Amino acid sequence: MPARAVPVTLTAAGRKTLKKRARGAKTPHRDRVRAQIVLAAACRRPNARIAADLGITVDMVRKWRGRFAAHGLGGLKDRPRTGRPRQISDRDRAAVVALACQLPAGSGVPLARWTGPELLAEITTQAAGPLSLTSLRRILADHPVKPWQYRSWIYPRAPDFEARAAVIVDLYQGYYQGQRLRPGDQILSFDAKPQIQARGRRHATVPAAPGKPVRVEHEYTRHGALALLAGMDVRTGMVFAATPATTGITPFMDLAGQVMARPEYNNAPRVFIIVDNGSDHRGQAAIDRLASAHPNAIMIHTPVHASWLNQIEIFFSIVQKKVVSPNDFASLDDLSATLLAFVHRYNRTARPFNWKFTAADLRELLTRISKHEPRAQQPQPLPQAA
Repeated sequence: MPARAVPVTLTAAGRKTLKKRARGAKTPHRDRVRAQIVLAAACRRPNARIAADLGITVDMVRKWRGRFAAHGLGGLKDRPRTGRPRQISDRDRAAVVALACQLPAGSGVPLARWTGPELLAEITTQAAGPLSLTSLRRILADHPVKPWQYRSWIYPRAPDFEARAAVIVDLYQGYYQGQRLRPGDQILSFDAKPQIQARGRRHATVPAAPGKPVRVEHEYTRHGALALLAGMDVRTGMVFAATPATTGITPFMDLAGQVMARPEYNNAPRVFIIVDNGSDHRGQAAIDRLASAHPNAIMIHTPVHASWLNQIEIFFSIVQKKVVSPNDFASLDDLSATLLAFVHRYNRTARPFNWKFTAADLRELLTRISKHEPRAQQPQPLPQAA
């Protein structure tokens, strides 16, 4: 008589885990099959039927059914395998990693970054054992350092970076100079997105079709460029915009005047206007110019290279993705009308951004940067405009 199948009993938690594995879209195939075997076994199905239902052998069913019965969920994992001995020595592996973690210029190679074949050619002169491109890539894939990846960054240069940045993030939290904002105080975020080109494609854009994406003609005719000058109410998300031919002091002051003429800002005790260090609103002269025209307006500059603190930049990224790309406009008038129509559409459902970055987060970030960067390698602070 055939051997009796090993009985399998599942707890509620174990059944839930196995069902998740059996149905998970990202579950590896082997784990899915093993989970299906155990679930079927828990229903007291014979091994032959489970094997027929899953299209596998009876021996495989018997194996994983028995392992689960003996060891539970841990029994469904592969056991360690010895495998054949390594042909690449630890010394050669260390040499590969050491060379990969150096810039090519350090070895006299005129490259910005290593590629696999070039790294293999360089290491072949140093390695004692056989080494293939596949083995090299496997060694690097297993190592936590990934020298072929890089990310650009810039160190905070303003000597008072934290203090100036903290003013802005505190405003977003409802504080100014350590005090709660007064009732009626307003916060505006201003900036410009310059040189938006109107590019008329040589052939009409083809809409999407089954199995095909939208197709945009590569060649285009330039119809000129304009700027999107915008201000946003940080507390409501409402955006005020203009599309002048270029940026400058006059277009900035014109838009600021239009916004400040609105009752909610004209009658406000204070209106904080956050700007970066662009030429149309740079330095103390811009602060004085705005205060002269609008006595209740207080201009706040972001530190150099910190325009990401200005929330209007988030709106510009939305415009780039939803309006400007892939850039197919018949004229400047068409581009301007589209941008202003989008602002109007955006304002119908405008909501404030959920800004969570606080002064404490800023301090933690700067502390982390200072710990990871040797003081000798940090650039010297540059003079900063007010």
